Amino acid sequence: MRRMPKHKLAAVGSALAMTVAVTACGGDDGGGAPEGGIPSKPEPGVIDMGVVPWIGYGPWYIAQEKGYFEKHGIDVKIVNFNTDAARESAFVSGKTDATNMPTHTALLFGQQGVPAKMVLLEDESLTADAVIAKPPVTSIKDLQGQKVAYEEGTTSDILIHYALAANGMSEDDIEKVPIPASDAGNAALAGQVSAAVTYEPYISAVLAEDEGFKRIYNAGADPGLISDVLVVHDSMIDDKPGQVEALMESWQDAIDFYRTHTAEAQAIITKGVGAKPGSLKTSFEGVKLYSIPQNQKLLTGSFESKIAPDVGQAALDSGFLKEDVDPGSLIQPAFVNAAEQH
Repeated sequence: MRRMPKHKLAAVGSALAMTVAVTACGGDDGGGAPEGGIPSKPEPGVIDMGVVPWIGYGPWYIAQEKGYFEKHGIDVKIVNFNTDAARESAFVSGKTDATNMPTHTALLFGQQGVPAKMVLLEDESLTADAVIAKPPVTSIKDLQGQKVAYEEGTTSDILIHYALAANGMSEDDIEKVPIPASDAGNAALAGQVSAAVTYEPYISAVLAEDEGFKRIYNAGADPGLISDVLVVHDSMIDDKPGQVEALMESWQDAIDFYRTHTAEAQAIITKGVGAKPGSLKTSFEGVKLYSIPQNQKLLTGSFESKIAPDVGQAALDSGFLKEDVDPGSLIQPAFVNAAEQH
C-alpha cells in the first residue's frame, strides 16, 4: 500500500492560504537551535501526530505498540487521515503538532511560509515507485510521443518529471494522461497508454498480470527523490524541544526493533495502515527506512545538498512548486544530533 493519493496543488494551496496566517501568528522565525537548549526530560502534554496509510511512517506504529513513546516520557496520539490534503490542513491550522509528509510537500510548506521545520528523514522509495511499460517501450527515451498515465501533483508526478529531465526530455515530449495512481497500471494493461507511473502494490499487480511489463525507471535511480520527512511547528521546537527529541529516540527504538524483529514489525505496520496480513511484502522490499545515526549524516549532508534540491527541481518542472525553495532553511538537525548522543 502506498500513501493515499497525493493532494493536488490547487487544493493544498487553498488550504494553506486559508490557514497559514493563523499558524504564523503563533510561530516565530525559527531555524536556529531550540531556545534554551533541549531539556533532559520532555515537556508535559499530548503530541498529536498526523499520518496517512504509508509504510514509511510505520515505525511510529511500532513505537506505539511497543511502548517506546511511554519509555521516553511522551504521550503521542497518532491521528490518521484518509487524504494528504486533510492531514496537511490539520497541521497548518494547528490541530496537529507534528506531521509526516513527502519531501516535496515539505518544500511546498516552505514556499507557502508555514512556520515549520523538517526534523527527521524517515524513508525513501527504491522500487516502490516506478515507471512501468512493456516492449517496444524499454526506456524513458522510448516514451517520446507516447501516452503516459500518472496522477498529477503526486510522487508519480515528481518521478516522471525527474526521469524525463535525466534523459534530456520534458513533459512536452510525452502525451500525459492524468489518471489516479490506483488506475494508471490498469490503463497500461488495457493498452490505453504506453506506460504508467505508479507505486506499490499497483506495480506488482501489473507485473503479475502481464509478465511483459517491467520497471523501466525506479525512484531509486536518484536515492531520496521519493522520500518522507517528519515536520514539526517552529513553536514546538522552541517551546517543547524535549518532546521533539523524545520522538527521535522513540523512532530509533522502533527502527532497532524493525531490524531485529522484522516479521513482527512488518505485521504491526501492516495492521497500522489497515492492510491485509502479509499483503505488503513487495512494498516493504521497495522502501528504505532511515535510522537516527543515518539522519545525523544525511539531514544536513546529501539530503540538504542534493536530495531535497533534486526533489525541488522536479517539483518545479511539474508545476507543483512555483519558485525555488532553500531546503537548508527548512531543516532543523538539532534533535537527531541530540538523540544520537544519548
